[in-house]
Amino acid sequence: MAELQTRLRQVGLYGGDINGSYDEQVENGVRTFQWWRGIQQDEPGVYGAATRARLEAETQAG
Repeated sequence: MAELQTRLRQVGLYGGDINGSYDEQVENGVRTFQWWRGIQQDEPGVYGAATRARLEAETQAG
């Protein structure tokens, strides 16, 4: 989850500590990213395959 937090930070959707927790702030960041990109294959707030592929395409591993 630390990599997810790092990637969300790169797109301006996470400002918390990089601690590997999938907390409410991370979930909200994932949900917002899905909304921005029109991702509907994954449930809102769920870091599924479609969301991960799109986020990884737009960011760098941390």
